[in-house]
Amino acid sequence: MRYSYSKRPRKKLMGEINVVPYIDVMLVLLVIFMVTTPLLTEGVKIELPRAEAKPVLNPDAEPFVVDVNASGEYFINDDASTPVTLQRMYAMAAAVLRRQPKTPFLVRGDRRVEYGAIVQAMVSLQKAGVPSIGLVTDPNAK
Repeated sequence: MRYSYSKRPRKKLMGEINVVPYIDVMLVLLVIFMVTTPLLTEGVKIELPRAEAKPVLNPDAEPFVVDVNASGEYFINDDASTPVTLQRMYAMAAAVLRRQPKTPFLVRGDRRVEYGAIVQAMVSLQKAGVPSIGLVTDPNAK
């Protein structure tokens, strides 16, 4: 009987899990979710205020306020003399965003106005590139 002895040291068995393939799978899933998520969202993006929220005061920026009266007419920044169209509102909002991108945008609607008129105002602002829209409420109303 011959025994052969090699001069190479024997490899130790490794008792650890190779996590590199798992990391690769996770990165592929991350990319897939990052690509598909924007395609799934539809509708008007708004940030709804909470009931217990305190008023947010931003003294640096004058807000861009869209008022919708009971008959569905649109007014900008409390200028009750001339109603504006949705196209004019879009142009004004886009111009304000170009000059002052941190301007807060608010929609204040009469409680008797049709919901569609409020949504149309929000869609027009969203098309102009407004990142978030606040809804103005009266905290003292019951």
